[in-house]
Amino acid sequence: MPRLRLALGQTNPVVGDLVGNSAQILAAAHRASAQGADLLAVGEMAISGYPIEDLASRPSFLAECHNAVYKLAKELQDAGLGDLAVIVGHPDGPFEPRLTGTSNAPTAIAQNCASVLQHGHVAARYAKHHLPNYSVFDEYRIFIPGDELLVLRIKGADVALIVCEDLWRDGGPVARVLEVDAGLLVVINASPFERDKNEVRLPLVTRRAIETNTTVAYVNIIGGQDDLVFDGDSVVVDGAGTILARAPQFVEHLLVVDVEVSAATEAKLPDSVTRVTLADGPGQQPALETDLAILPEDREQVWNALVLGLRDYVHKNGFRSVILGLSGGIDSAVCAAIAADALGADRVWGVSMPSRYSSDHSRSDADELAENIGLHYSTEAIADLVLPIETQLELTGTAAENVQARIRGIILMGLSNLEGHLVLTTGNKTELSVGYSTIYGDSVGGFAPIKDVPKMLVWELARWRNDSATSRGEVPPIPANSIEKPPSAELRPDQTDQDSLPPYEILDAILEAYITKALGREDVINLGFDTDTVDFVTKLVDHSEWKRRQGAIGPKISGMAFGRDRRLPITYRPTR
Repeated sequence: MPRLRLALGQTNPVVGDLVGNSAQILAAAHRASAQGADLLAVGEMAISGYPIEDLASRPSFLAECHNAVYKLAKELQDAGLGDLAVIVGHPDGPFEPRLTGTSNAPTAIAQNCASVLQHGHVAARYAKHHLPNYSVFDEYRIFIPGDELLVLRIKGADVALIVCEDLWRDGGPVARVLEVDAGLLVVINASPFERDKNEVRLPLVTRRAIETNTTVAYVNIIGGQDDLVFDGDSVVVDGAGTILARAPQFVEHLLVVDVEVSAATEAKLPDSVTRVTLADGPGQQPALETDLAILPEDREQVWNALVLGLRDYVHKNGFRSVILGLSGGIDSAVCAAIAADALGADRVWGVSMPSRYSSDHSRSDADELAENIGLHYSTEAIADLVLPIETQLELTGTAAENVQARIRGIILMGLSNLEGHLVLTTGNKTELSVGYSTIYGDSVGGFAPIKDVPKMLVWELARWRNDSATSRGEVPPIPANSIEKPPSAELRPDQTDQDSLPPYEILDAILEAYITKALGREDVINLGFDTDTVDFVTKLVDHSEWKRRQGAIGPKISGMAFGRDRRLPITYRPTR
C-alpha cells in the first residue's frame, strides 16, 4: 500500500491580509518539507481569511486573491519547495454572474476554492459544491457553487479533495469519493468553535471515513475573526474509524502524519470527476511519532475560545491595550481575568467607579482582583458627577440609576480616547437577553468578552479559572467573595438582581429554550416552567432586541449567539 506523509497546517489568517496569510502558509510549507511531507493542506480561505462576507462581491478583491495564489506558487518554487504539493483555500473570481438552477444567487461572482500548487504552478482547482446559508454562514448569497470532484494522483495513490460543507451533506462529492475509490480524502475547513461542536464534528469525520472506506484528513483554521473563533482541532481518521492524529485546539500547529492508503486503480472515472497527476515528492521517510492531542474539558475549551477571541480582536485591529470597569462583581472579574490571559496584565487597565450606593465589599473585591491579576488600576468616584445631572433634571427611580451607568460609560470612553485603550463591556448573555443593561452606559464598549456566556456559566468559568490557578501554584485571580455574593448592579440601596429577575438557574434554562432552541412560548411552558415567569422573561427578550442590535460584538461560543446567528425584527408584537 502506498504511504503518504501528510501535513495539515492550522494557520491563523486575517481577512484581507493576503501577504501575511501567504507568509504563514509559506512558513508551514518550510516546516512540512523539512519533515519530508508529500502533501501540505491548509484551511478553507487560508489565503484571504474567513468569512470574507461582501468582499466576495468586490471584483478587485477577488482579482487580488486570484493573483495571490499564483504568487504563492512561485514563492514556494523559489524557496526550493516546488516538489511539495500544497493545497490552499481561497476565493476566486471575478466570474460572470450565473444562475445554476436554484443553488445560488444570480449576482454571485466568486467561488470558494481550493487550489493545488506544485512546481511554481497551480496544478488543479476545486470549487466548493455546498454553500451553507444557516447560522453565521451566508455563502449561498455570495458564491457560485462548483459541480466537479477533484482527484489528485500522487505516489500511486488517489487523493480526493473537498471543502468544509461538502463533507456535511449526504450525497454530492462525498458519494463520488466512494465511486472513484480514493485512498485519502482531504477536507479543508473554516469551522467556527461552538460548545459541544466536537460531539458532532468528530463523529461526522469518523462516519465519512467508514462510509467511504477512506482515510479522512480534516484541517481547520484557528483564530478570532470579529465575533467568530476558529479552534483548529484538525484530525486524521482512517477507514476503520481510528483516530491516527489530532492537532491541539486554538493554536497554530503543523500536524504531520504518515498514512497508508489503498493503491490507485485505473477504473474509469464517473462524470464530473477530474483527476490530476502530481509529481511525487520525497522518497520513503523513516516513521515518525504522531501528535494525538487530547481535548480539554468543556470549561477550559470555552475559556480558551474567549481568550483567543479577545486576543485576536485586539491584535488584528491594532489596539495596544484594553480598559474596563471593575465593580467587584463576577462579570467584570471574569472579563478582567480573560483579558489578562489574552494580553498580559500589563496591557489591562481596570477602573473602579464607586457611587454612593457602592458597598464596601464591592470596592475591596475590585481592589483584590486588581492585586491578584497585577493589572493597572485606578479609582474614579462618580457621586459628584452624577449629582448635578440628577438635581438639574430631577431624576428619580430608573432614570437616576441609568445616569450612574452612563457616567461610568463616559469615564471609560474618555480614558479610551485619551490613552488609546479598547473599552471592554462586561455584560453576559443572560443580561443581554432580558435587556438588563443601560444603553450607552454599561453597554459602552468595542468588544464584549462574555456576550455569549450565560450567567450560570460565568460562575462556572470563574471557579474553573481559580481552580486552574491553584493547581499550578498560582494566586487565583477572582476573589472568592465576587463568586459567592448575590449579584447586584448597586444602583440603589440594597439592590440585588433577584429583586426583579427569576433565580438565574431558572432564567438561564428558560432562555436556553426560548433563544438557543428557538422554542415558542407555549413550547417553553410545556417544558414545565411557570406560565407567568415564561411570559415575563419572553416579553423582556422580545422588547430588548433594539438594545442588542446596538451592542458590541463578542466571541461566539454557543449554537445561537446574538448577532449574525439570530436575526429578528426590532419592531415585533407577538400574540400571547
